[in-house]
Amino acid sequence: MQGKKILVTGVTGQVGFPFSMHHCKENELWAIARFNDADKKTALEEAGCHCRVVDLAEGDFGDLPQDFDYVFHFAVARISEDDFNTELRDNAEATGLLMSHCRNAQAFFHCSTTGVYQDNGHEVFTEESSLGDNHRCMMPTYSIGKIGVEAVVRFCAREYDLPTVICRLNTPYGTSGWPFYHLMMMQHDIEIPVNSDAPSEYTLFHQDDINRQAPKMLDAASVPASVFNFSGHEHVSIEEWVGYIAELTGLTPKFKSTSDTLGSVKTDNSKMQAVAGKAEVQWRDGIKRMVEAAGALKE
Repeated sequence: MQGKKILVTGVTGQVGFPFSMHHCKENELWAIARFNDADKKTALEEAGCHCRVVDLAEGDFGDLPQDFDYVFHFAVARISEDDFNTELRDNAEATGLLMSHCRNAQAFFHCSTTGVYQDNGHEVFTEESSLGDNHRCMMPTYSIGKIGVEAVVRFCAREYDLPTVICRLNTPYGTSGWPFYHLMMMQHDIEIPVNSDAPSEYTLFHQDDINRQAPKMLDAASVPASVFNFSGHEHVSIEEWVGYIAELTGLTPKFKSTSDTLGSVKTDNSKMQAVAGKAEVQWRDGIKRMVEAAGALKE
């Protein structure tokens, strides 16, 4: 992706920030967020991004252009309480307002989540698997809200004739992410919850592969919107990656087996591979790089 005028939302988040820092080098990149983190806004601007303070739920885009080639929508408002009115306003309605503003784009990338799938033990989910309330034990409105957003995205793609791809992201990591939080928990002697239906398996996806493969997914943008799992291809358990972190650091993990935490979410990404190719970062290499960046490798 070079020489394009692109808009990225959620640019202060775990995925959107490094994605923007990477792609602003060879594109005219506009970055929008509420920017509660002023340091990230400064870093983005110093890297050459055009930053605008926008609250998507308000639908006031100010002087934000409308002539983008591509839109990458990573923004998500996380609702900690059982408040579906706020969930649907700040995520579903907000996404509709964004797509209305950007209706003239060549393609729209919507980052959804594999948290939309109905929990089903250790099944490997395809894009045709049943949807359900996967994340209620941690975030009571999250899964239903994300399903609602997908419905809005599908409608807007047709209403505005806007080629769209919905990518259901599974367990991103890099210098941040779930494995990084587990490293911090180990450093502070905090118990790490794992599902009692062991092992707790997910399909890790390194940020480098996200940066490389997300633009390729625009080749699959269509009307009606297309839907893909967006992940690596290695199914790895929390127990396994925490064990490897322990090996690298010398720290001793404490696990807490419970039914009151997420179950396994493994995804088949063969449909994605046909469009964007195979993920390149092997999970052990990615975890080691994460631990090195945190300065936590044992001597």
